[in-house]
Amino acid sequence: MASTLKDVARLAHVSVKTVSNVVNGYPHVSPDVRRRVEAAVAQLGYRPNVFARTLRTGRTGVLALVLPDSDVPYADDLAREVVRAAGSRGYRVVIEQVGPDDERLAPSLGAARTMPVDGVLVSAPVAPAGLVEVLPATGRPFVLVGGEARDGRCDQVSVDVAQAAEDATAHLLRAGRRRIAAIGAYPTESAAVPRPRTAGYHRALRAAGLAPVPGHLLPAGRHRRADGYRAARALLAQPGRPDAIFCYSDPLAIGAMRAAFDAGLRVPGDVAVIGIGDIEEGRYSRPTLSTVSVDTGFLAREAVARVTARIDQPDAAVAMVTAPHTVLPRESTETTLR
Repeated sequence: MASTLKDVARLAHVSVKTVSNVVNGYPHVSPDVRRRVEAAVAQLGYRPNVFARTLRTGRTGVLALVLPDSDVPYADDLAREVVRAAGSRGYRVVIEQVGPDDERLAPSLGAARTMPVDGVLVSAPVAPAGLVEVLPATGRPFVLVGGEARDGRCDQVSVDVAQAAEDATAHLLRAGRRRIAAIGAYPTESAAVPRPRTAGYHRALRAAGLAPVPGHLLPAGRHRRADGYRAARALLAQPGRPDAIFCYSDPLAIGAMRAAFDAGLRVPGDVAVIGIGDIEEGRYSRPTLSTVSVDTGFLAREAVARVTARIDQPDAAVAMVTAPHTVLPRESTETTLR
């Protein structure tokens, strides 16, 4: 027999009204009570009656998650965590994958127009210029998830990618590396106005008294393994080749390690490699890949919390939330293997 609100309330030691507030995403519930209710919901496998709620409230109980169709490092993990976070609040999730130039993003934004959803979560890597102007026309509350730049005109839950890049580069410096190259710059960015990851990479070098080396920063297309491979082959063929490579994503780093192997070099003995994203492949590669881990669970929970809060309060103040990150040293940078 399916669990009911009363069953959840009994297990969590709260009122039925409190359980209803939690599963419907109302913001004025204490964190401790919300955790107890969410734990009871998960334990009992409670699912709200979506059709009854739609008739009662005019809401569908469905959120749309728009994800990139390329190798954004934590997209799969983000999708799983969003589904989990939304489920704890009584929402289901529909997922749409698009590219940065996909015509579905403008002007209709695909799922936001064609499906009856209450709110939209957009992974910032697929957000083109002008998206913040386009999304309000869908009539749906929305939140940007991830991304480098902070817009300030809409809710956004993101990672401080400049700091993540600085921390990754600083890890290589602490490992004794001094000729540190980087793979993943945008083809259009300039030295005068670097993008956040590049700014963080340069900041770490300068803090160590080092100047960026011309030719040691390369673009990388769509951040796929093949892009990392090609860029690393070019770097490792240079006179005075780098002794470390910071890659702007884990797929790039996986490709870079293969390029080092094909060039007859040891990782990390001859060249250390670090990425960003903590994808599963890097945990089982040989050597295992050092990386910067992004707290995707935090990203998902906060993004769902922001979009459900905006469903209830469309005129609430814009919120900017930063997710934590952690450097995870593994074999690809461990100096003990040199």
